Amino acid sequence: MLMNTTRSLSAIASLGLLSGCTLLQPVVDDPVPSKVDELERRMQAVERVVQNESLVKLTQQVAALERRNDELQGRLETLEHDSETTADRQRQLYADLDARIQDLETALRARKSVSVMEGGTLSPGQLPLPGGSDRDNYQAAFELLKEQRYEPAAMAFKQFLVTYPDSELADNAQYWLAESYYVTQKFDEALAAFELVITTFPRSRKVPDALLKMGYCNYELKAFASARDALVRVQSDYPETTAARLAGQRLSRMEEEGV
Repeated sequence: MLMNTTRSLSAIASLGLLSGCTLLQPVVDDPVPSKVDELERRMQAVERVVQNESLVKLTQQVAALERRNDELQGRLETLEHDSETTADRQRQLYADLDARIQDLETALRARKSVSVMEGGTLSPGQLPLPGGSDRDNYQAAFELLKEQRYEPAAMAFKQFLVTYPDSELADNAQYWLAESYYVTQKFDEALAAFELVITTFPRSRKVPDALLKMGYCNYELKAFASARDALVRVQSDYPETTAARLAGQRLSRMEEEGV
């Protein structure tokens, strides 16, 4: 009996020890750390998304600023170009206005000079405007020609050529001197004067007209062969000019007249 009791107690004690060991065994599959790790991963993913979105917005803002800067630069360049264009136009308008005023002043001085000439004559060697420039005196002589005061006009042009032989208006002065002879039917003098336009100023714009008038002078002097030569030369050398058209008309007239 006693031995059975001892065995029973030993068995109970062994079971207690086994139970205690079981209770003290650590938990291996705890879910909390895994959830924490998952939360951290999700947080990092969210942070990356937010950072990416911020970077995209920042990039878009920079691009928008660059476009705005390009637009402003374009407007600035346009304004600078418009400003330069306006300034150029103003300078051109000023230059044109100044030139026109100078021409009017020259014409006014020329008219005053013509109006004070006694009897519409000039003394030999006298300029219409002794204290004036070459342009002033040329304009004064031309005013005399326009007023059909041919003799004083011829004297004024002659003295102009003596006083201002290198003037840029010298070829015109020579031509109008010849014209003043032509309209007063001094054809010999006119012919020689027109020829001087061609020989002295071969690059002058007056050359075609001077050559035409040489044909006219020879026609009046009945030197028809010389007249025809001059008129044909006008047509061949200066075909697209008014002088060429007038030369053709005179040649047709000569053909009708049989000369």
